[in-house]
Amino acid sequence: MKLFEKRPGLRLNEDGLAEFTVWAPKAKFAEINIPEKNLRLPLTQDDFGHWTIQTNQLKKGDRYQVVLDKETERPDPASLSQPEGVHGISEAIDLNSFKWTDQDWKTPVLDDYIIYELHTGTFSPEGTFEGIAKKLDHLIDLGITAIEIMPVAQFPGERNWGYDGVSPYAVQNSYGGPHGLQQLVDACHGKGIAVILDVVYNHTGPEGNYLNDFGHYFTGKYSTPWGDALNFDDAHSDAVRTYFIQNALMWFKDFHIDALRLDAVHAIKDLSPVHLLRQIKIETDRLSTQTGKQHYLIAEVDLNDPKFINPLAKQGFGMDAQWIDEFHHALRTTAGEPATGYYSDFKGISHLAKSYQDAYVYDGQYSPHRKKFFGLKAEDNPGNQFIVFSQNHDQTGNRMLGERTSQIHNFEMQKLLAGAVLTAPYIPMLFMGEEWSETNPFLYFVSHTDPQLADAVRKGRKAEFADFHAEGEAPDPMSTDTFENSRLQWNLLNDAEHQTMFRYYKALIALRKQHPVLKRLDRGNLSVKFHEEQNTLTIHRWQDDKHLVCLMNFSAVSRLTSLPNLEKSWKTLLFSGDKQWNGKAEVPGNFATEAEISLPAQSILIID
Repeated sequence: MKLFEKRPGLRLNEDGLAEFTVWAPKAKFAEINIPEKNLRLPLTQDDFGHWTIQTNQLKKGDRYQVVLDKETERPDPASLSQPEGVHGISEAIDLNSFKWTDQDWKTPVLDDYIIYELHTGTFSPEGTFEGIAKKLDHLIDLGITAIEIMPVAQFPGERNWGYDGVSPYAVQNSYGGPHGLQQLVDACHGKGIAVILDVVYNHTGPEGNYLNDFGHYFTGKYSTPWGDALNFDDAHSDAVRTYFIQNALMWFKDFHIDALRLDAVHAIKDLSPVHLLRQIKIETDRLSTQTGKQHYLIAEVDLNDPKFINPLAKQGFGMDAQWIDEFHHALRTTAGEPATGYYSDFKGISHLAKSYQDAYVYDGQYSPHRKKFFGLKAEDNPGNQFIVFSQNHDQTGNRMLGERTSQIHNFEMQKLLAGAVLTAPYIPMLFMGEEWSETNPFLYFVSHTDPQLADAVRKGRKAEFADFHAEGEAPDPMSTDTFENSRLQWNLLNDAEHQTMFRYYKALIALRKQHPVLKRLDRGNLSVKFHEEQNTLTIHRWQDDKHLVCLMNFSAVSRLTSLPNLEKSWKTLLFSGDKQWNGKAEVPGNFATEAEISLPAQSILIID
C-alpha cells in the first residue's frame, strides 16, 4: 500500500501502539505535542510530504496537537474529537472500543427508504444524538425507515447547520461526539432504521480552517461560492483526494453509517481521469465486497446530468441516488407560490407533471433563469435514484424568514403536498416536524466567534434574498433567538389538529409501504394527465394487473376530473378531504368505470 493511500490521523491499536500520519509538505519539521505529559514526539517525513510515527507514548484520552516548524500549534487536521471546539486541542480516542450490537443489521434496499431529514441541534429538546435516540419510537410509529442527519463534522461554536465544518473527521462535541454518534446509529439499527449522514466535500468552513497551514488543500484553478476550490486535480492533489475518500470510508467502517448524502457535488471541481465521486464509489464498492454490508451514496446535484447517477459500467460517477430540487420547485409553484428567484423557471402543474414522468424538468430545454439550454434526459435511471420532497432544510431555511409549509399554506394544501410526494414513483423525504405541521420556522443560524466573519454572514444573507424581492430584515444568524425559534415544538402533538396531521402522514406512509403499486418505484408503468387551467393532475400507476390512480386538485375550488378508461370499478384508499383528516367533504367509496368525479379544492384522492 502506498503511504498516501493510508487514512490520515491517529489510530490506536489493540496492542497499545499509536499510529499517526499527517500530510504537511509545507513543513520542514513536525512533531506531536502532548501538553499534559510535557512531551513532544518528533515525526518522520517521507517523499510525499507525510509525517508519521508509531509510539506507545500517546494513549487514549490524551490531548494532543501538531506542531509545525517548532512554533505553529494546530489541531490534527484528521482529528476524531475536538472537545474544546475547532480552535482547541485534539483528543486521542479509539473508535474500535465501541461495542456494537447491530451485527445482524441489513440496510433496506433504496426502494424501501422513507427518509426523514433532521438537524441534531433543533430536532430534540436536548439538541444531541441522545435526544434523537429518545424520539426514535415516534419515527417508527410514523413509518420512517431512514433518517438523514445534517452534517455533524466539527464546526465553530454550538449553533450551525453543519455546512461550516472544518474538521471532517471529528464529530461535533456539543452533539455528543464520536461515541454519541456510534450509540445513535446502533440504536437506530436496533429499531430497524437506516442512517444517512450528510457530508460536505465541496468546501470547508471559514472559521478554524487550518488546512492551508499543512498542505496544498486548495487550488486557485477554480473558485466556488465559498472561495478557492478544494484541490482534487492540481499539483499535490493525491493526498487531498485521499483525505476525503478515507473520510467517506470511515463513516461506513467505524460508524456503521448506511448512506452518505454528498452536499452540492456540482461544486466539486475535478478534471482528473477518475472524478473524485467515481473514486469514492469504487472504494465504497470495494469495502462492501469485503464486509458484505451495502452502503449507498446520495448526491445533491444541480446540473440535471445523469452521469452523476449512471453506473460505473456506463462511465458514470456511480452515485446511487440524487435529490431532485426541480420536483420541489414545480410542486411549490403549482401550489401557488410566486415564481421568483429560481422558481421563475417553473410553470406550475405542467412542470410538475413532467417531473413525475421524467424526474428532471429541464432536460435540454432553454432555462430563462439560467439563460441557457440546460440538462439531459434521465431515460435509463430507475425511480429509486431520485429523492423528492415538499420541503427540506435548504428550501425552508433559505427563505428569509425560514417559513415552513405550515406557515405558507392552509391545512388542506399541506395534506395535498404530502400526498403528492408520497405517491410519486421516487424515494420520498420528509423534513423534521412536517408530519405534525410544525409552526416554528427553520432559520439559518451560526455561532462564529470572529466578529468580522459574523458581520459578513449577516450581509451575505441579506444579499441572498435580492432575487426574491424579500422585504424587511433577515433574522440575525448569530442570535441565540434565531436558533431557539427553530427548535421543534414536540408539545404540538398534544393538539388535536396537529395530531390529525400526524395520523394523516401515518396513513399515507402505511399505504405507500403496503400497496403493491406504490411500493414499486417503476417510472415506466406511469401515465400523467394535467389540466393547466383547472390546476388538476391525474397520476395512473400500475404493476402487473394492479392499478392505482391519484387525483389531485391544486385549485381553490372543486373541479371535475375523470378516471382512466379501464374495465374495472374503483374504491377509495385515501382521501385528504375526509372528515377524519379534518376535511369537510364526502366521497363515495366506489366508482364506476369512466366516472367523472367532483374533486374538492386542494385535495388528493387515491383509489385502486
